[in-house]
This record gives sequence, C-alpha cells and structure tokens, in this order.
Amino acid sequence: MKTRFFTLAFVLFTIISFGQNQLKATNTVQQKQISENAIYQLFPTDNYWTFIKLDTRNGKMWQVHFTISDDGYQGELILNSSSLLMSDEVEVKGRFTLYKTNNMYNFILLDQINGKTYQVQWNSDKEKRFVSRI
Repeated sequence: MKTRFFTLAFVLFTIISFGQNQLKATNTVQQKQISENAIYQLFPTDNYWTFIKLDTRNGKMWQVHFTISDDGYQGELILNSSSLLMSDEVEVKGRFTLYKTNNMYNFILLDQINGKTYQVQWNSDKEKRFVSRI
C-alpha cells in the first residue's frame, strides 16, 4: 500500500513539474518573438531609475526615468531625435539594438543590417548626452 502511494505521488509530482516547465518555455519563446518584432524596446542601465527607449527601426532614442516618490523626476529626455538611416533606406523592425559596456553611461548601438556602430552616452546633464558614430 505504501509503495503504491509513493509511486502515485511521484508520478503526479512529475506530471505537475513537467507541465510547469513547458508553460515557462512557451512564455519565454512568446516574449522573445514579441521583442524581436517590437518597434520600441527598453534597455536597462545600471541606474535603477533609468532605462533607454530605442526605436528599433531607425535608431531614435530617449532616456526614460521613473520614480516612486512625489519629488523625484519622471519623464523622457531625448538622446537622439533624428533617424540614423539614409533617405533611401527602409525602416525595418529590429534593425537597431543596444549593447551594454562596462561604463554605466555608455552603450554601443548596432545597426544589424549594415553593421554601423554608434557610441551612446546617457546622462542627466544635457551637455553630456550624445550619440556618435564609431
């Protein structure tokens, strides 16, 4: 009797565990498909309150700040308001992506179609924010 109980418990536990793993894998695949086809993506910085929002079609970017207090800054600051594409190039979702560097204020922006790279520096001080071709 004890053997049957433990066998049944083991089988039920295995079935439940397998079902949860399959659900997690499906959600991960769905999230990856959404992010690959997304026009806008958020990239975290090492600053808890700051993200970079990227238009993946044309390289336009904004610094996004959030707060949980009434006296903190919340909003978007422009990093790059101009398209990085030539006038004859077509916008494609997912064309641009950001990569972190070891410097918390700097990212590398990659055009995944033609391979052009840009240094992106975010900062609260307007004079210290820029996007520059490498």
